[in-house]
Amino acid sequence: MRWRDIGGVTCSVARTLSVVGDRWTLLILRDAFLRTRRFEDFQARTGMTRHRLADRLRKLVANGVLERVRYQDRPPRFEYRLTEKGLDLYPVVVGLVGWGDRWMAGKAGRPIELIHRTCGHTITPQLACPDCGERLAARDMTARPGPALRRLMSGGRASGANAALIVAARGRFTKHQTSRKKERVS
Repeated sequence: MRWRDIGGVTCSVARTLSVVGDRWTLLILRDAFLRTRRFEDFQARTGMTRHRLADRLRKLVANGVLERVRYQDRPPRFEYRLTEKGLDLYPVVVGLVGWGDRWMAGKAGRPIELIHRTCGHTITPQLACPDCGERLAARDMTARPGPALRRLMSGGRASGANAALIVAARGRFTKHQTSRKKERVS
């Protein structure tokens, strides 16, 4: 499979990576969340070439993550603002910040601190269950096929990466069902 085809895979991670899956795009998003808006400011903060920055901004606008808004008429000048779709990437960016703070910060400590505006406290974001509020870690979770993958599984017409996902999902889903049955019996 070629990288340009990854957006066609029935996988939310692959589809998301098809939009934001390179280091330059993530740096643009980082700066957009830090309220950078103008081309020259993105370029100064990221160190990207004009050509690469223009390409990544065009892609983010085309995918509805950023919107290009005119802020001056003569000469015409534009800025880039996060859309609702773009704002929904905040947990992704903050998750990367948290991982970087824990594993890559070094002796000097965190490069930035996240402050909750309402209470003024410095926070470390945490993933929590929306129903019970319990803090979540990878070992607390399981996955099962969703509607799109179940449709592919029942139709039998998947190929390539989609077929590999189905094989993995069948194995995991069967294991999950089996362990659930054992829990009920106990």
